[in-house]
Amino acid sequence: MEKNQKIFWGWFIVGGAFGVMGINYGARYCFGVFLKPLAAEFLLSRSVISLAAAINMLVYSFCAIFVGRMLDRIAPRWIITVGALIAACGYILTGFVSTPLGLYLSYGLMVGLGSAGMGVVACSSSVSKWFVKKRGLAIGIASMGISLGTVMLTPLSGYIVNVFNWRSGLMALILITLMTGVFISQTLMRKTNPEAYGLLPDGDKTAISRQLPETQIVHNVSAMTLFKDSRFWTLAICQGLAVMISMSVFVHQVAYATDNGIDKMAAAASLAAISFTGFIGQFLFGWITDRIKDPKYVSFLGILFMLAGTILMLNVSTVFHLYVCALIYGFGYGSLAPIMPLLIANRFDRHVLGSIYGLITFFIGIGGAIGPVLGGFIYDHFGSYRYLWLINIFVLSCISLAILTLKKGKQYAA
Repeated sequence: MEKNQKIFWGWFIVGGAFGVMGINYGARYCFGVFLKPLAAEFLLSRSVISLAAAINMLVYSFCAIFVGRMLDRIAPRWIITVGALIAACGYILTGFVSTPLGLYLSYGLMVGLGSAGMGVVACSSSVSKWFVKKRGLAIGIASMGISLGTVMLTPLSGYIVNVFNWRSGLMALILITLMTGVFISQTLMRKTNPEAYGLLPDGDKTAISRQLPETQIVHNVSAMTLFKDSRFWTLAICQGLAVMISMSVFVHQVAYATDNGIDKMAAAASLAAISFTGFIGQFLFGWITDRIKDPKYVSFLGILFMLAGTILMLNVSTVFHLYVCALIYGFGYGSLAPIMPLLIANRFDRHVLGSIYGLITFFIGIGGAIGPVLGGFIYDHFGSYRYLWLINIFVLSCISLAILTLKKGKQYAA
């Protein structure tokens, strides 16, 4: 029955990953909408509030190590379902906080833990195991969910916060995360990889003669082996710094825009503008990767677009200028989610993708945790975000050069 189905199951995995990542990252990137209301209600500095986003990233990245290991052994639906339940509980508790510690425990710890189960490690790694020839296209389509979710949820949250309050905005995220996350994971994300069901990647017609027990197709590579591999560190450091910049933008761009006299709703919609062109970029960068010999050149191109958008961000004074920056930056940002799993699979092999991606995500999370706090620290000490954008420009310039040094090397599961 599995072999005779008209639609290759890998495309159902792509659809499920699209939906889950849309919900997860769309909800998490709404934090920038809540930053100023939280700071105003509790009379706290932006760096204190931003620390919740930093803790969220650290917890998310640490848990991603274990998610990656589990994903090489069990179906993703259980990991995602548990993640959705924990994240929803974290959002519920966040609505009742009255102190910074409560915010750190609810949003930082619980939402971070739940988000790890619904993140790119679980979703993109699952997709990558079902494709080889069409891997770039498949991951590109799945990654588009991140941008679509942000396009839909950030304006929605901004509207609810503006009309009602930030707690009402959180309630919307709770319902969406819980109901949609559990439903999608249980219906579309219930299979591990094609070989376990007597199939081949990409839906190739020459089926495997028998189904392979899942334990026969699990490959492991030790952390110490990876730590001795320069390719691992190139990917971990470059992606970690890129995510540091992305998180600083998503958390502080709305506040930066309103500080410059731009309307709250228009400022919140600028995050949707980033995600709009990110949506296009995620598809195109994934599609292009299937047609270029080495995905590192596609990654380099994406970083250049992020760099151009950040340079333009230095002197934003109008809504039009803000949106131009957001659209250019967003297109480059769209390269981050699809290219990383493609680079890992290209350099190390798809069968160890979950484990390696999980470990790299830990280091990515360190960068992601620094971004929001760095932005808050700079604003609190200088009363402006200008130095944050200058730092981002310098770091993106370094990343663009470093990624070109990435070598091919050994395939660990070959």
